[in-house]
Amino acid sequence: MRSVSWLTLVLGLWCTAALAQPRVETAAEGLEHPWALAFLPGGEALVTERPGRLLRVDPQTGERTVISGTPRVDARGQGGLLDIELHPAFADNRWVYLTWAGRCEGGNATHLGRGRLDGARLADFETLFVAGPCVRSTKHFGSRIVFGRDGVLFMTTGDRGERDRAQDLGDHNGSVLRLNDDGGIPADNPFADRSDARSAIYSFGHRNPQGAATHPVTGALWIHEHGPRGGDEINRPEPGANFGWPETTYGREYWGPEIGPNTLPGTVPPIHHWTPSIAPSGMAFYTGPGSEDGQGRLFVGALAQVHLAQLTLDGRRVVDEKRLLTDRGRRIRAIEPGPDGGLYLLTDHADGELLRLTFTPR
Repeated sequence: MRSVSWLTLVLGLWCTAALAQPRVETAAEGLEHPWALAFLPGGEALVTERPGRLLRVDPQTGERTVISGTPRVDARGQGGLLDIELHPAFADNRWVYLTWAGRCEGGNATHLGRGRLDGARLADFETLFVAGPCVRSTKHFGSRIVFGRDGVLFMTTGDRGERDRAQDLGDHNGSVLRLNDDGGIPADNPFADRSDARSAIYSFGHRNPQGAATHPVTGALWIHEHGPRGGDEINRPEPGANFGWPETTYGREYWGPEIGPNTLPGTVPPIHHWTPSIAPSGMAFYTGPGSEDGQGRLFVGALAQVHLAQLTLDGRRVVDEKRLLTDRGRRIRAIEPGPDGGLYLLTDHADGELLRLTFTPR
């Protein structure tokens, strides 16, 4: 009999146990287009609102405090204050990382910065990185940030609505970027030694990635990205890899014709795609209560088809998909496992909510 490694077994069986429909509670409401959240060690959540506010929210009471010291944002179209993440050593250094759409010479760009959380303010806030060049556009900022297990920071950028930027290695837009925690460039980045490429680029050919998470077993980065008319994708970025946009896509022009072939040699095909589009935003692997076998689930929010997608995986393959919360009619922008074992969602509306989901096994 052929031998099988422990890792292969885990990846092959990952997400095999079913979860029941979740119980849904409203932890906070009246949020203005919330975009992202990160949990503090004590259980409170930091929540970004796209118009530019950062809130400290108590999920138990719904009480909130405005945090000062945030950057000035360009809150037009899809822009504004976007993602948030805590430094892996937050308990010691108090660093809070933000991304935002900020104005710069020639237009605007996706910015990355950090400040130290000191009570109700971000102290010593500094801009660490600007994804250039600046573009006159109000869409496709990407803007999810995730720390890898080795301490490096991944940051996604969209193509800014100018699709050819995603294939230009001299342009940060339409890429996954890999940075040190101070905004510097890791020496082992795939294009660090090339004069014709931006050294921060980790992978390219991405349209507008607004979901990112690390796999709980392998530690690998997973992302998803918006397609045009269909062709939303789940991808697993690899160093130096080209994920094809716009030369290859399952999506079509909004007025109908094909943009490119579904697959193309030299590009990496998606792990999974949605056609018609669900407009994915937010992404989390969940291994909390209700998945005590340790297998967990991958969850993706949907903005256009207003639901929560629950995906069952067999290694890198999606073998089953369920749609949850379809009756609520809410655009799901962000997903984050909570320290209390719940799965928390932000709904993207003028009166947005922080929802808490709890699961039980079937």
